[in-house]
Amino acid sequence: MKALIIGAAGFVGGYLIRELSSAGWEVHATCLPNEEIKEECHIHRLDIMKKDEISQILGETVPDVVYHLAAQSSVSVSWKRPQLTAEINVVGTINVLEALREAEKKDTRVLLIGSGEEYGYIREGACPLSETEPLNPGNIYAATKACQGMLGEIYARAYKMDIIMVRAFNHSGPRQSEIFVISDFCKQIAEIEKGIREPVISVGNLSAKRDFTDVRDVVRAYRLLGEKGKSGTVYNIGRGRAVDIRFILDTALSFAKCGIEVRQDPDRMRASDIPLIEPDVSRILADTGWRAEISMEQTIEDTLNFWREKLMAYGLSLGNSN
Repeated sequence: MKALIIGAAGFVGGYLIRELSSAGWEVHATCLPNEEIKEECHIHRLDIMKKDEISQILGETVPDVVYHLAAQSSVSVSWKRPQLTAEINVVGTINVLEALREAEKKDTRVLLIGSGEEYGYIREGACPLSETEPLNPGNIYAATKACQGMLGEIYARAYKMDIIMVRAFNHSGPRQSEIFVISDFCKQIAEIEKGIREPVISVGNLSAKRDFTDVRDVVRAYRLLGEKGKSGTVYNIGRGRAVDIRFILDTALSFAKCGIEVRQDPDRMRASDIPLIEPDVSRILADTGWRAEISMEQTIEDTLNFWREKLMAYGLSLGNSN
């Protein structure tokens, strides 16, 4: 199997490269000229806003599966930069789909990576959410991902393309940006332990309930969908059990090596927050046998240890430079 991962310099890309490579796939991956991919694979420079560049790379690589990861993936950033979010997530996706359509490789499978946020304002009693649940996005990021999924369904029907739409719920793990909640909490704790932050952790809304899956489980799901998923189908990817953000905080604090005060920060509250998002993941289990295996406690502990090691390495590098 040969894969092309579009937008592989981000958090998930590195894990997906390793997952596919360890399974014996030949992996090609793209990133912007100013980005870096550290994992071993065939690297290509690409801006998805330039369709000709996509077409050229498709012609050079001739992949069996294309994983479209390139996205502006932060809900908070989408509120601040809605136009950028729409350009990357919608126009960029059209460029990818058009390049694939024009390549006339009907047997190339495409995975469009969407989000559980697409379900948005959920009707009472709808959770766990099946893939047939109507979408009602509650934020700008979610709206662009819902549009991406609809475009995928249109291209699959109209042009008989092999496209799978994925709705990945929250995933986390070591090396994730601190703009996401688990990594944010873990970084703050590591900084407090290091003595470079006062012993106070700043938090937003702790009552929202979300489904969290380890990124290492998520990329395994992506590989299995590339191998076994059904064309034209939408798949939820998640643990299948939501927890409130307070559980994430309490678990992270249980691993802390010192006492920490919790303080709510109004700046961390979102303009619109969905109370509960929880998926039904029976479809991916039935079609691929996938289910989440790594515990949330393990994900949180591994993420905290990542930040501890990063701060230690940073301190050593400063010491060496003096």
